[in-house]
Amino acid sequence: MNIIICGAGKVGFSISKQLSAQGHSVTVIDQSSEDIKKINDSQDVKGIVGRASLPSVLENAGAEKADMIIAVTRNDETNMIVCQLASSLFNVSKKIARIRTKDFLEGKWGKLYNKSNIPIDVIISPELEVAKSLYRRLEAPGALDNVPFGKNKVKMLEISIEKNCPIKNIPLKKLTEKFPDFKANILGALRKEKFIYLKKDDQMLEDDNVYVVVSSEQLNPILKAFGHDEKIAKNVLIIGGGNIGLQLAKMLEENFEDVRVKIIEINKQRAEEIANELSSSIVINGDALDEDILKEANLEGSETVLALTNDDENNMMACVLAEKTGLKKRTIAIVNKTNYNLLQDSLNIDDLVDPRMTTVSRIMEHVHKGTIGTVYSLLDGQYECIEAKISEKSELINKKIRDANLPEDIRIGAIIRKEKVLIPRSNFIFEKNDLVVFLAKREELKAVESIFSVGTI
Repeated sequence: MNIIICGAGKVGFSISKQLSAQGHSVTVIDQSSEDIKKINDSQDVKGIVGRASLPSVLENAGAEKADMIIAVTRNDETNMIVCQLASSLFNVSKKIARIRTKDFLEGKWGKLYNKSNIPIDVIISPELEVAKSLYRRLEAPGALDNVPFGKNKVKMLEISIEKNCPIKNIPLKKLTEKFPDFKANILGALRKEKFIYLKKDDQMLEDDNVYVVVSSEQLNPILKAFGHDEKIAKNVLIIGGGNIGLQLAKMLEENFEDVRVKIIEINKQRAEEIANELSSSIVINGDALDEDILKEANLEGSETVLALTNDDENNMMACVLAEKTGLKKRTIAIVNKTNYNLLQDSLNIDDLVDPRMTTVSRIMEHVHKGTIGTVYSLLDGQYECIEAKISEKSELINKKIRDANLPEDIRIGAIIRKEKVLIPRSNFIFEKNDLVVFLAKREELKAVESIFSVGTI
């Protein structure tokens, strides 16, 4: 496909990197000559310096032949104008825009986005997506990550193998013998910063982060099998009352009546605003690094602490302070600088969340062809967990997994057939309309599209 990306910031950079690696023809537009140089020097894409909201710049970028335009500049209005021009002047078939401003996202303005008004096919709200991601982590407290597939019938979990894990050091082929109720597929592991696929003779080792696909109904039993029986936190402290913190607090209020939420927000006006939007959460105005404010927020009694401000250093420091209370609690920090991930273990922070990759994953869902649905990017886009429906023309129909000649770097996790979740083995036979959840290396995605579907975007 010919794809134009407007905006060469962190999200634009990551998307262009993934798309070009998948073999798409990518052009990136940005006003910053420095950002464009960075892309031109490191990626096989075309970089153009200019304002994406100008018709002449879009024309120069090849908009007349573009299949898709992705507007992720720092300005909402620019992103909206880009989509309008792409539709009205160049007839681009698919238009994706990142929109941050709350007013543009209000449901009552839903009629604004259509072919007759502002023709945006997909709107991505980064703050909302990050809040959803954090909520899923709180929903499954024993997992580092928890991603839904197949309308939430299937979960992809990232689980840390700790010292007390009952199933570590056991060959995968013997798991079902020792644990008959173990209904999950272990796809691979991050081991010493390197991802490896796990085969039937392999074992999970201490300090591995493993990726597991499981039926949502089996979520808690599987986590328990891994030695994780943590309960959903009843006392949650959120540091930072921005859009992410506010959205997360709303989700917790709506879904967990017995969860008590406190928010520390340094800006007095903002603290008052979010207090008016929340029903049961307590909002405290003050500096989260101030000892008295932390006492007022009952840091010591909080079971989970989420640092969600715009300051990476403050977020990490808040988590360190939380750990220093001496009581076991889960700490999660938003960090935009990727190199800070190297400090996670030394600072004893449970989870660092990169908002960029959450946004990238949501955008990538809408890039693939045909019957490919939910897509979740792992390890900076090197791998993707994908759901795809087997179409009537798919070469997989009536074939066993072991006979399907799937690429080496693809692992099948689960099958949803007629609303039922199946955990397949090598003798499983594919059928038409099966929804398949699997892990694939980035370089295999073209093959994936060919195998599962013959549709178009």
